[in-house]
Amino acid sequence: MSKITTTPYDVAEHLRTPEEMAAYFEACLEEANGDAAFIAKALGDIARAKGMSQVARDAGLSRESLYKALSGERSPSFDTILKVIGALGLKLHAEARHN
Repeated sequence: MSKITTTPYDVAEHLRTPEEMAAYFEACLEEANGDAAFIAKALGDIARAKGMSQVARDAGLSRESLYKALSGERSPSFDTILKVIGALGLKLHAEARHN
């Protein structure tokens, strides 16, 4: 039997356009179920796709603090989330939920 080699999947490698990034973030928002760390991790994926250094500059954060905030291991402040969303060129919106 031959040996199968696998490599880790990195979603950041597949987020190439602003539309793909927005669609990914929208899907993550729907799946997050109130988990702020999950949303932060999704933003981290998008930031890696765009270039972490540039996103950090645009958000007014250090690269290291951006990595920590978007690692998915903790929930960053809402202020940080808003800065990152703006730096990524995304827009947060709300709509009425129909149960």
